[in-house]
Amino acid sequence: MDLTWSEFERTDMRVGTIIEANDFPEARKPAYQLTIDFGLEIGIRKSSAQITKRYQKEDLINRQIVAVVNFPRKQIGKFMSECLVLGAVGEEGDVILLAPDFKIENGLRIG
Repeated sequence: MDLTWSEFERTDMRVGTIIEANDFPEARKPAYQLTIDFGLEIGIRKSSAQITKRYQKEDLINRQIVAVVNFPRKQIGKFMSECLVLGAVGEEGDVILLAPDFKIENGLRIG
């Protein structure tokens, strides 16, 4: 089924900066708990991301990413995920984060 243009326009993708990354041992698949700053309009959101194959927690701090910020919140164990971090998924399930080429303002919309 194809996605209509109006359906795509409802997807709110924004740039944010990871300000905290922690292990998530309760997750079924290896993941980090991320805290992401999306600027004044959206604020701080949390997300669970299965990015442990390519990224170390320390390397994620201050890294800008792209995430969908208007999905419903999702309970993952005791953790509430508030956005969906986007990445390209490799053949072995490793995720490569989507990010802007240049440092830009947090909260800018992807279009």
